[in-house]
Amino acid sequence: MRKLKKIFFVIVIIIAGLFAYVMIVSRNSTHMTVRQKFLKAVYPAFMWLSGKKARSFSNYQAQPKVSFYSLKPVLNSGTIYDLSQLKGKKVLLVNTASDCGYTNQYDDLQHLYEQEKDKLVILGFPANDFKEQEKGTDEEIAQFCKLNFGVTFPLMKKSVVVKGAEQNEVFKWLSDSELNGWSNKQPSWNFSKYLVNEEGILTNYFDPSVSPLSNEVLSAIHQK
Repeated sequence: MRKLKKIFFVIVIIIAGLFAYVMIVSRNSTHMTVRQKFLKAVYPAFMWLSGKKARSFSNYQAQPKVSFYSLKPVLNSGTIYDLSQLKGKKVLLVNTASDCGYTNQYDDLQHLYEQEKDKLVILGFPANDFKEQEKGTDEEIAQFCKLNFGVTFPLMKKSVVVKGAEQNEVFKWLSDSELNGWSNKQPSWNFSKYLVNEEGILTNYFDPSVSPLSNEVLSAIHQK
C-alpha cells in the first residue's frame, strides 16, 4: 500500500511539473487552446523523436512538363495569387495546420522568411486532410497565425492537398511527375515542404519532421 502511494505521489509530481512547464512555455500564447499550448510545449521533443525517420528527396535536373508559373492559387483573402510573379526567387510551399504537433513550425517558417526574404518566398497552404487538424475558417486561420506566430508570409485559401478530385492545383503539380517532371511524392502529413528554384523547377521535398531552419533546408535554399 505504501509503495502504491509513493508511485501515485510521483505521478502527481510529474503531471504537475509538466503542467507548469506547459504554462511557462506558452505564457505568451493567449490565443491558443490548451491542446495547442501543450503541442507547442512538447514541440522540441516531438521534432527530436520524429526526426529520426525524416526523409527528403531532390532532383536538380528534371524539367517540368507544365510550367509552375502557370498556376494561380487563391489567397485566404479570396485574391488570385499569380505564381509568375515569383520568377527569379526560390519558393518553399508548405501544407499547414493549426492543431498539429508540427504547428510550431509556423514560428520557424516566419524566421526563415525574414532571414531569407531577398531570395525566398514561403507559401502556406492550410488543409484539414490529416486527422482534421485544421478545422478553422480562412479568417480564423489567418488570425491564429498572426496572433501566435506573427506570420507575414502569404497564406492560401484552405484547400485539399492530398490526391483526389478536389486537390489544390499547386499540390497536384507538386505531386505529379507528369506535371513537375519527376516527383509523385504526396505530402505525408501536415508541414510537408516542397522547394521550387528560381526557374520554376521542383528541386526538393522535405518530410514534416525536417525543420525549416535545418541545415538541410538552408543548404537547398542556398544551392546555386
